[in-house]
Amino acid sequence: MGIHSLFDFLAYSIGTWLSWKIFKPSKALILNETLRYAYYTVAIIGAVLGAILIGSLNIYYSLEVSENLVLGKSILGAIVGAVITIEIFKKIMKIKGSTGAYFVPSLTIGIAIGRVGCFLTGLDDYTYGIETNFLLGYDFGDGVIRHPVQLYESFTMSIFFIYVVYIYFKNKNYFEKNIFYQFILLYSTQRFLWEFLKPYETLYFGLNIFQFFCLGLILYAITYMRGI
Repeated sequence: MGIHSLFDFLAYSIGTWLSWKIFKPSKALILNETLRYAYYTVAIIGAVLGAILIGSLNIYYSLEVSENLVLGKSILGAIVGAVITIEIFKKIMKIKGSTGAYFVPSLTIGIAIGRVGCFLTGLDDYTYGIETNFLLGYDFGDGVIRHPVQLYESFTMSIFFIYVVYIYFKNKNYFEKNIFYQFILLYSTQRFLWEFLKPYETLYFGLNIFQFFCLGLILYAITYMRGI
């Protein structure tokens, strides 16, 4: 098992354990059991499709491998895909309110752990930052000091995880109504900023493909947080 796969396994395992033992989903969010399972199925399908599609698009534009099909994966893509499919599902099934709160603890700690795996994988993972003289710069083995953006994201999500735990035990009702949109806003905002420190190909206005999807998620989160 490679170092990246090991950390992915740890992220999934710890996330699953948290969902089963600590942050147990409230059935009140979706009362009908059949509908609840359909909801989870739609979320998984959307996440998988989004992860592969958006991750592969970034590889296509950034590595210029137009002659060969190279599949990638992206946690941002997974979130975008899941949000789109779930919102469509909720609209069709007339489900009101936030239903994603109990995904947040697992997602947050999973991203924090997974990004450490990205960092330890080094240059092969293609998630490193651009060259820098910043004191936190790191040499991934080729003699170039780069931003360890993987660790920037890991640190940010670790801090947010502490906040998530605090909110869950302080006010469960607030947690269920707001924490998912807060997660989307924080994740997409910090990811948008870190993308400026990555060597990905830009599309328009100096922004890469991930940043455009981040802007979409930011707009989504703000809209729902305002209750529009």
